[in-house]
Amino acid sequence: MTQKVIIFDFDGTIADTVDALVTIANRLAVEFGYIQITPEELSLLRNFTSREILKYSGISFFKIPFLIKKVKGELKHKLQELKPIPGIHEALIELQNQGYRLGIITSNSQDNVIAFLENNELNQLFDFIYSGVTIFGKTTIINNVLRQKQLNTQEVIYVGDETRDIEASKKANIKVIAVTWGFNSPEALAKQNPDFLINHPRELIEVIKKC
Repeated sequence: MTQKVIIFDFDGTIADTVDALVTIANRLAVEFGYIQITPEELSLLRNFTSREILKYSGISFFKIPFLIKKVKGELKHKLQELKPIPGIHEALIELQNQGYRLGIITSNSQDNVIAFLENNELNQLFDFIYSGVTIFGKTTIINNVLRQKQLNTQEVIYVGDETRDIEASKKANIKVIAVTWGFNSPEALAKQNPDFLINHPRELIEVIKKC
């Protein structure tokens, strides 16, 4: 039997970075010409897709790559403060112990991810970390990883916290587990019809057995 590969999103799925990213985004709002996010608006945005968020924010499409680069740089200074999602460490260890191969695909920088994993003793759990910037989805990045690692789509499962993770996984023809502890609300995730929708990292073990 072929070894199953579990690919994780990073921000909001493994690392509890949502609050830090909102703080950084608000600090950069004037520079990049978009509205700041109030607590009330954050609740609203959690129900939006990535496209809807960009439209709502009013940011210029051409500024987005520069904004992403700036956010990564700002986040680097907060790495010591950031912690894993409660329960994810134990779930990752259990998955590795059960023989699954683990990887990460992220729009965050590889340096940030590696530093975070080392700070939190998670660095020995992942076979690969792939970083790439996309605006609307991760399909191209997922397909690149599948090709480079010579992975069969039937043996790959993606785990993410945003609607764009579900959309990208479906386009790449791999199964997707949506998690409710990150950015998007359970309702927004459910509308995208993921293969599984879970509320706590401990659920990963049983759900992945069913895949």
